[in-house]
Amino acid sequence: MKRFITVMKRVFLNKEKGIDGILVTIGLCIIALVLCIVMKDSLAELIKNITGSMSQKAQDILTGAGVTIVRLRGILL
Repeated sequence: MKRFITVMKRVFLNKEKGIDGILVTIGLCIIALVLCIVMKDSLAELIKNITGSMSQKAQDILTGAGVTIVRLRGILL
């Protein structure tokens, strides 16, 4: 029994390189998952707005309406 406790202490108290990064990544994934569950309607609306805006901008660029070159004090913007 004493050997079992010693082994368990070694396993759980051993700090390996990179374990903190893994724990942070897992924590961030859990937070993101909770946010997705809690705010699914808001996120769906946000994604629709973003994709709609991107589609409109892409159409403007392809038709040439979105390409505007402005020369201001010798700088091309």
